[in-house]
Amino acid sequence: MQRRKFIQNIGIGSLAFPLANFSDFETGFKKSDIIIPKGLKEGDTIGVISPSSAIFETEPYEIARESLEAMGLKVKFGEFTKARYGHLAGTDMERAEELNEMFKDKNIDGIMALRGGSGAARILDKLDYNAIKNNPKVFMGYSDITALHLAIYEKTGLVTFHGPLAVSTWNSFSSDYFKRLLFNKEEITFSNPTAKGDNLAQTTNRIRTITPGKASGKLIGGNLSVLTGIMGSPYFPTNWEDNILYLEDVGEQIYAVDRMMSQLQLGGVLDKISGFIFGKCTNCKPGGSGYGSLTMEEVIDHYIKPLEIPAFSGSMIGHIDDNFTIPNGLEARIDSKKGSIKLLQAAVK
Repeated sequence: MQRRKFIQNIGIGSLAFPLANFSDFETGFKKSDIIIPKGLKEGDTIGVISPSSAIFETEPYEIARESLEAMGLKVKFGEFTKARYGHLAGTDMERAEELNEMFKDKNIDGIMALRGGSGAARILDKLDYNAIKNNPKVFMGYSDITALHLAIYEKTGLVTFHGPLAVSTWNSFSSDYFKRLLFNKEEITFSNPTAKGDNLAQTTNRIRTITPGKASGKLIGGNLSVLTGIMGSPYFPTNWEDNILYLEDVGEQIYAVDRMMSQLQLGGVLDKISGFIFGKCTNCKPGGSGYGSLTMEEVIDHYIKPLEIPAFSGSMIGHIDDNFTIPNGLEARIDSKKGSIKLLQAAVK
């Protein structure tokens, strides 16, 4: 996929014992039995893991530590964070064990992925979902980490967080939403910036209403290509009824986005949702046949407008510097005319 090439351009020893196979763990919750993790506070320890691609330079590790420490958090890198196996941050067994151990470790208050890339889906059948369910804590990341968010939600009901990675740009926008949500326990209303600068009209970060209206449901989603990549597996959410689907992507040609949206339609997901949000598709350009291309707007409208559900695009979700922290699996209400997402309960306790 073009997404992998784009991530490579911007991207910043094996275990002595066999890792147990947890692929037979059945979905451990009813849709009403959502697990809310404990919130964070200054002085808490964040475990940083690398469940996907590796980082080969030292500076991103330093920046990640400094950013998290600036928010009052202590940082503990996982045992295999700097391991190497091809483009991956260690073997599948190492990366899975790192995540399992972080959930089991009572001294770790939250877990954050160092980066995305690719490879998270390779460890879904090696995760200890019983341990995750019995040791709920904040788990955060985006992009390839979508596979982990969806699997953890499907198997345990734990609310996880689609938000900045440890190596992300932690500016005032991203850190403010992160702390309000996870430190202050606010029932946030997510709204795009409205600054016009010197212009007479807003020209950046605009909301586009696809279908006006309001809808309520659990927020489920993430990276489009990763999400569709695990469709048909035991780790893909089985119940989409009345959920609000949110999506984002990076470096995908428009024809590929069309193909993935078609997959969601043919797989019955789109017919069940109550609302739809498309964040940013960063560096998503025409390509393919050479006979021209639909626009991204035309592709999204083709699949979403006939549903006649509240829907909008342009939300601050994706491979961008100003990033929302979205709780995956939590009840929310959207207003597609305003382009707002209102949480109906606190995301942490």
